[in-house]
Amino acid sequence: MFDWIGANAGTIVVCLVLAGIVALAVRSVIRDRKKGGSCGCGCAACAMRESCHGKGRDA
Repeated sequence: MFDWIGANAGTIVVCLVLAGIVALAVRSVIRDRKKGGSCGCGCAACAMRESCHGKGRDA
């Protein structure tokens, strides 16, 4: 078992780093959605403005 871990240590580390990056990206998207936006720009010109915030609200 330990021989396998030693032989694949680089791959394991890279996979763990990538999994961490993906987890942070997902967390960021979820936080943005909870705040009411996801693109980071103004909603005045957005075609989906009505579905995100309701009528008459510009973020």
